[in-house]
Amino acid sequence: MDINLEYYKIFYYVTKHQSITQAAEVLSISQPAVSQAVKNLEKALGCKLFVRMAKGVRLTSEGEVLYSFVSKGYESILAGERKLSEILDLEGGEICIGASDMTLQFYLLSYLEQFHEKYPDIKVTVTNAPTPETLGYLEDGRIDFGVVSTPVITKHGCIQIPVRKIRDIFVAGHKFEYLKGKKLRYRELSDLPVMCLEGDTSTRRYVAEFLEKEHVMLQPEFELATSDMLIQFAKRSLGVASVVEDFAKQAIEEGELFELQFDKEIPKREFCIVYNDKIPMSTAARKLFQTLTKQEI
Repeated sequence: MDINLEYYKIFYYVTKHQSITQAAEVLSISQPAVSQAVKNLEKALGCKLFVRMAKGVRLTSEGEVLYSFVSKGYESILAGERKLSEILDLEGGEICIGASDMTLQFYLLSYLEQFHEKYPDIKVTVTNAPTPETLGYLEDGRIDFGVVSTPVITKHGCIQIPVRKIRDIFVAGHKFEYLKGKKLRYRELSDLPVMCLEGDTSTRRYVAEFLEKEHVMLQPEFELATSDMLIQFAKRSLGVASVVEDFAKQAIEEGELFELQFDKEIPKREFCIVYNDKIPMSTAARKLFQTLTKQEI
């Protein structure tokens, strides 16, 4: 049957209020229009749906059967509209973000705290992974956007927005204090037990590529899973650790570690927000994105 769905909507409200007059008021249409819609529906279905009473109407047995289904469907539509309204008004919704330990700890976390205080009913899921994996999640559409550290290699459609500078350094503990205050050359790292992140991370790749330009091949004594572990190993003087400055800042301030000085600084790089302009973000995700980048998409 090809029946105008508006008839079912009117049928729902007439039944709910047991009155053609009240249904007309709720729907802001004329009483004759409601009566005609009921007649058209009855004609299309081939049966009477209402019995006219002195005050209002009541369902026939056929009408009761139809209403048992129409009410569920229409109330589901109303629930969907309410849910959508909540999402558009930022009273609900979900955001999926990809971030590494470093970008989460030293950039994203403070923003998430503020965002959650302002929009407590929005669910935020953070997929914690190194930059290459985060980019993979983005390209597959599994996250709304990612927060990564450069260098990044993105595919067509992925856009990156720099949001904060970061600096790579080498730090060491008390056993290496004979190096404190000296101006070193990077080739002298070859004579030291160097420690760095394991695997294919942006930090490991960036430092290794810089050292190659200085004619130094990185041959680590220890390769560890996290920068926090590198700091712990460095505190125990197990080697010279390659880390982003943020991880070592507290230990340096407390005198547990010191930064090695070289004749040239490793060029600064950046935290970036990356997103896929081919995949639309949710309303909630766009709001957080705008908070982080001060840009609209």
